[in-house]
Amino acid sequence: MRKLSFLLILLVAAGCGHVKVAPAPQFDGGPLASPCLLEQASNTVILRDYFPTLPTMDTMQISVTSSDPWLRYLEITSQGQKAALVLKNHLPEKMAGADPAKAPFITTAPVPGKDDKFYILIENQADDVQVLWQNTILDKKHGIRVIDRNKLEITVPRNARELERSYIRAFCANAAGLGNDILVPLAYGRIIRDTGELKRDDYHAQVLYSLMVDRFVDGRTDNDMPLNSPKVHHKVDYWGGDILGVTRTLESGYFDSLGVTTIWLSPITQNPFNAWGQIHDPETQFSGYHGYWPFYATAVDVRYGTEAELRDLLDKAHKDNKNVILDYVSNHMHIQSPTLTAHPDWTTPSDTPDGRPNRQLYDEFRLTTWFDDHIPTLDLERADICAQLTDSALFWVQHFDFDGFRHDATKHVPEQYWRLLTRKLYDSLPDRHFYQIGETYGSTALINSYVKPGMQDAQFDFNVYDTYIWATTRPDGSFEGLSGRIAEDLAVYGWHHLMGNITGNHDRSRYVCLASGDVSQDEDQKLAGWHRDIRVTNPVGYKYLEMLHALNFTIPGVPCIYYGDEFGQPGANDPDNRRWMQFGDELTPAEQDVLACTKRLAALHNEEMPLIFGDYKLLLADRDVLAYSRSYMGETVVTVLNKGAEARTVDLTLPCGLTCDGKNTLSVEVAPVSFAIIK
Repeated sequence: MRKLSFLLILLVAAGCGHVKVAPAPQFDGGPLASPCLLEQASNTVILRDYFPTLPTMDTMQISVTSSDPWLRYLEITSQGQKAALVLKNHLPEKMAGADPAKAPFITTAPVPGKDDKFYILIENQADDVQVLWQNTILDKKHGIRVIDRNKLEITVPRNARELERSYIRAFCANAAGLGNDILVPLAYGRIIRDTGELKRDDYHAQVLYSLMVDRFVDGRTDNDMPLNSPKVHHKVDYWGGDILGVTRTLESGYFDSLGVTTIWLSPITQNPFNAWGQIHDPETQFSGYHGYWPFYATAVDVRYGTEAELRDLLDKAHKDNKNVILDYVSNHMHIQSPTLTAHPDWTTPSDTPDGRPNRQLYDEFRLTTWFDDHIPTLDLERADICAQLTDSALFWVQHFDFDGFRHDATKHVPEQYWRLLTRKLYDSLPDRHFYQIGETYGSTALINSYVKPGMQDAQFDFNVYDTYIWATTRPDGSFEGLSGRIAEDLAVYGWHHLMGNITGNHDRSRYVCLASGDVSQDEDQKLAGWHRDIRVTNPVGYKYLEMLHALNFTIPGVPCIYYGDEFGQPGANDPDNRRWMQFGDELTPAEQDVLACTKRLAALHNEEMPLIFGDYKLLLADRDVLAYSRSYMGETVVTVLNKGAEARTVDLTLPCGLTCDGKNTLSVEVAPVSFAIIK
């Protein structure tokens, strides 16, 4: 890939111009190539992708073809196969002088009476629009009719009638820079206009629910095995939640009431039966109740249940039109696991090159540092270890009908592992669809380095979440900063990414307590959970949490609910954020109000195509108010968030001539610390 990138850069420098994408080799359900912004400098923007087949190519031929002044294309060929990369070269010589507000914006509108045609409406005059079906470019002779500079008519290719699901995508640019992209799903060549036509493997439409098995529901008590050791505090012992408890919750209809389409199970591999680790305030060791200390990488922990119970959960979830993804730990294994007992040389060095203990140096020695003494990092840069450990991960989808993985500690695992695992997934199970989402804390560039069809589909967007926390809990916090963060992420991940929009997770203090002020960002939040009974004493925390749910359900990406956040369960950091799950009458009136709000938002998300496949257009951002629209086939949903202490009335202008009651302007009144959503 390094050589390929070098050749592409040379071509751009030579002035190859705009690029038309050749047909990709996968038309039978394989992963769709999704161009992503890699870098930009002077007048060059490179949109790249990773293709698992490229490393196997013996020879490569690169040619540039110009069809007309409007569209050009690059073709990469090897052994008769064609792969697709997109380049753009239509930016001014000095990017510093570009005005993002003048970049083009495109949206979709229906052609009356036609289910195989639609319009692309253009704002700010796009000098270049590239439209692709799958990875085949459409042009003026095939699929595109130019009505005027602000309107194109797109016809779905006849070949699309042969595929149950395919996509049309479009990208745009002008002298001010790159604009947004659009994504239109097709069913046997028909444009999908109704969410009822979407299936559970349409991952853009999913709502993900994260739960910790041991802390959720106790389905049967005969597998409860707490350590009951005086050395282990009750908060970090096993509490009895199990797989059967998840199944019973599924059968109760609770996930349906939340609009959940994908259940994320915490790790269920066998963990050790004794205590490990040590802290001194309070004085305690820990059990492996969380599942992140794999002992046997291919066995279900007996405290969680049996293989039969796991298969029963997966079967019932699929019959209920739900996915189940498994939280899988690749970075490390328990030091006394049979694997490391037999192969002690499979770990990375215990010490750094300068002689320090290689512990929790997460950025300095990202790929080698150990998380703790008892969970050494695996040396996955060794090809033989990487091959065997990817087989262990593959075991879970070959023997159980999981729909994908949540990958722990993604940035601490070398890229070759993710590429090999993904290749094995599609080679060994070509008819299955998988969703892979990872956990990476870091810069947008680092996070994005793992978001490729040959690696992972997505990462959790901690940066948007952290910016929301800053905007709503700090004196200098502003929704202008939040809008900038969303815009930056869309420019990198694409306007139709599968990134996870989180309410929190098992490694962070509960947001509701940060917003209420019951947990301070300036204190040791783990220590707070050990020493205080953390509650929500200021009800404003619940209002800010409702607004976070509104944001997550209406911006591009996959809404992700951490169990308990649907009603505002309190808690400081680990382990206080892993309390026992509560339902129904166990909730306070304030928590029941939050739960009702979450259910309404999920229902709206699952009913509205603009909130799944719509574009995103910022309408207003200031210190206290954020307003944006999402449009799809002429339907628009406008969201307005107001974090201020006063009610606000905002006047908004809809993009691309879209109208509400015949007008392209909209006046919205929003209560203090609240939100409004208008269809």
